[in-house]
Amino acid sequence: MTTMTDTSNAARFREFKMPDVGEGLTEAEILKWYVQPGDTVTDGQVVCEVETAKAAVELPIPFDGVVHELRFPEGTTVDVGQVIIAVDVAPGSGDAAPAPEPAALPEPEPEAPKGRQPVLVGYGVAEASTKRRARKGTKTAVPAAAAAIQGEMNGHGAVAVRESRQLAKPPVRKLAKDLGIDLATVVPTGEGGIITREDVHAAATPVPAQAPAPVAAEAAPAPEAPAVVTTVGARETRIPVKGVRKAIAQAMVDSAFTAPHVTEFVTVDVTRTMKLVAELKEDKDMAGVRVNPLLIIAKALLVAIRRNPDVNSAWDEANQEIVRKHYVNLGIAAATPRGLIVPNIKDAHDKTLPELAAALGELVSTAREGRTSPAAMAGGTVTITNVGVFGVDTGTPILNPGESAILAVGAIKLQPWVHKGKVKPRQVTTLALSFDHRLVDGELGSKVLADVAAILEQPKRLITWT
Repeated sequence: MTTMTDTSNAARFREFKMPDVGEGLTEAEILKWYVQPGDTVTDGQVVCEVETAKAAVELPIPFDGVVHELRFPEGTTVDVGQVIIAVDVAPGSGDAAPAPEPAALPEPEPEAPKGRQPVLVGYGVAEASTKRRARKGTKTAVPAAAAAIQGEMNGHGAVAVRESRQLAKPPVRKLAKDLGIDLATVVPTGEGGIITREDVHAAATPVPAQAPAPVAAEAAPAPEAPAVVTTVGARETRIPVKGVRKAIAQAMVDSAFTAPHVTEFVTVDVTRTMKLVAELKEDKDMAGVRVNPLLIIAKALLVAIRRNPDVNSAWDEANQEIVRKHYVNLGIAAATPRGLIVPNIKDAHDKTLPELAAALGELVSTAREGRTSPAAMAGGTVTITNVGVFGVDTGTPILNPGESAILAVGAIKLQPWVHKGKVKPRQVTTLALSFDHRLVDGELGSKVLADVAAILEQPKRLITWT
């Protein structure tokens, strides 16, 4: 770390620290630097992209100047509050620049006191101990001037050359290293010129069988472990657990072992709902927005919550209170390249059908493009997960910590159904509602699920019940 003792130099060089870009996050991984030492930056200019347990976020610099030093290479996980970049805010003033001292990269810190643990967006912030991950490879940082031209070891053991560095995420670099692939020879097909896992496998296909054996990333597997064969004959691939995937695991464990889950199911004829969807698609008032069954299901759940407001609550363990929410921030589970995230529609209960449709469309498109902000993924009260898009009939969804209910929607299929005393082909789906049995008893949970099913069977109840 650079030491600044001279008063003029101290005023001349400003440091930008890793901010808490989410709700209670403790660390973030530097995915990409957009600037290098010597580059001029202006107030508000994006200098890097970082990934937290919630999302990928671009960080703007809050002052003007010339980049003096990048404190961490790409692929490094940095604690909130650590300096990540130093900027000369008075270039050309004639003062000698402070000589950066080679500093050791942070050693693994002892377990932190009990506090807020970063978890998946939409899965709340759990109370747990936090521990820094030990870094692999060299422990001495390369001075900034040399870092621009010298390869340095990142947190996954892959060599990164700073001047002509190919863009790839740490797990992809690890895969390339294990397969003996030089990333400089790989043709990227990912968005923005990023090398994907498929690109690495494609480059590895011509490698002859006598190619050097992959380097083991961890201890050798037990003999009885099942083999996983890759395109070049490797028996397994090890992927570091971090970021969104790590947060998913932690959130699921916390939820499953904290809230007593109960799941109820109902199979319902949604033929009339499907007809309503077709009619709304042709309605001029719905022009420009996407209309699908999820829109009607979301509106049905909002009506059911209005009729049964106690379900929209949270359990406050610290104060031993049930907190009833007088608003609904409706979470929608979305599968993205970074993993599952659950952004939510703020104050969904106040939105008209066209407004809800527009909000759903924007939420899904933003999530798929990887542009969902941490704020959009915080504060959810009730969630919908649509497993039907994968052809799945139903499931037993796990609650998001801090929420009391989650509705799973299964695939809508044409099935034989008794309708008006006769067996006819009808559009049928299965709904599953999981709820926290500490504050939602069987009667309340059943009423909510039955109301949603009744609305989907007879959509006119959207009018008569509101």
